[in-house]
Amino acid sequence: MKLDHVHVPLGARAYDVVIGQGLLANAGQLIAPHLHRKRVPILTESRVAAHHLHRLQEGLSAAGVDSTAHALEPGEGTKSWNGLQQAVEWLLDEKVERSDMVVALGGGVIGDLGGFAASVLRRGVGFVQIPTSLLAQVDSSVGGKTGINTRHGKNLVGAFHQPALVLADIDLLDSLPRRDFLAGYGEVVKYGLLGDSAFFDWLEMNGPAMADGDKMLRHYAVHRSVQMKAEIVARDETEQGDRALLNLGHTFCHALEAATGYGDRLLHGEGVAIGCALAFELSARMDLCAQETPGRVRAHLRNMGMATDLADIAGDLPSADALIALMAQDKKVQDGRLRFILARDIGAAFVCDDVPGDILHAVLADALAARS
Repeated sequence: MKLDHVHVPLGARAYDVVIGQGLLANAGQLIAPHLHRKRVPILTESRVAAHHLHRLQEGLSAAGVDSTAHALEPGEGTKSWNGLQQAVEWLLDEKVERSDMVVALGGGVIGDLGGFAASVLRRGVGFVQIPTSLLAQVDSSVGGKTGINTRHGKNLVGAFHQPALVLADIDLLDSLPRRDFLAGYGEVVKYGLLGDSAFFDWLEMNGPAMADGDKMLRHYAVHRSVQMKAEIVARDETEQGDRALLNLGHTFCHALEAATGYGDRLLHGEGVAIGCALAFELSARMDLCAQETPGRVRAHLRNMGMATDLADIAGDLPSADALIALMAQDKKVQDGRLRFILARDIGAAFVCDDVPGDILHAVLADALAARS
């Protein structure tokens, strides 16, 4: 069994991300060193539980670790005040102590919600991330961002609470529907676009085979993505500078998710992919990057069979003005100014807070007009 360890060096909050196959069967052995007592509560969701919970509990039991589990409803709607209350009340029912470790088994929703529940329970208990989606393995499980959505927008309530351990089991990706895998790929390609042009070149060559199931390629893509995120988080844990680069595509994405109701019309990773394409389009219109660069980005996303434009989102969308108003609710707004991640080239992203409003409006208006 080939295992890779990516260390996230954050002093007393440092931890490892373990990447490989068959990790559920060895979960007890990997988690036990982090336990004060050999008992863990598992927060998960019903679809994930049906596929993976029994194997996780068998892996824990093999190392003498007892477990209980609570499955929440699937979907972004669970990442809410109500979902948080359910999670915290169940953990209290389970008599979780401050020295205990909560296990979050699921995609980004469960990881964000479970991590936030752990951060507020008894003023902070430890937790282990076992991400079951590509998106969660390469992005949301690493870096300590936890939180929930509110009616005002996505991830506006939360805390930085680093996990004690992350187990990224490549085998778990086999159970993903293709749409969910490709949505996660939106976060993978983001890493190449923001800071590693050679990785983007590699993805152009290997992305389709990876989507078709090649586990060696999947392992490398997860490993490189986690490496890049760990390096950025180590430099800027609480997003005061470089970490903002990880939000490439997200200002557009979060507005589109709000406009589509945080549902199946637009998955988060699909919004990230469309947002990345729009960010490069905006960069080109501001003469920051070559005019042909956005076309290269879109060509790769289309080659992967992914959403690339607003025209790929089913149903009605609000006007350009309304989308910009939704962007104003984004966490990245600073002193009332929108902050975008733009790029001078593939692999050369930077933070920009002086985007001309007329150019932004034109990019969105043209993208909306292309839907008709």
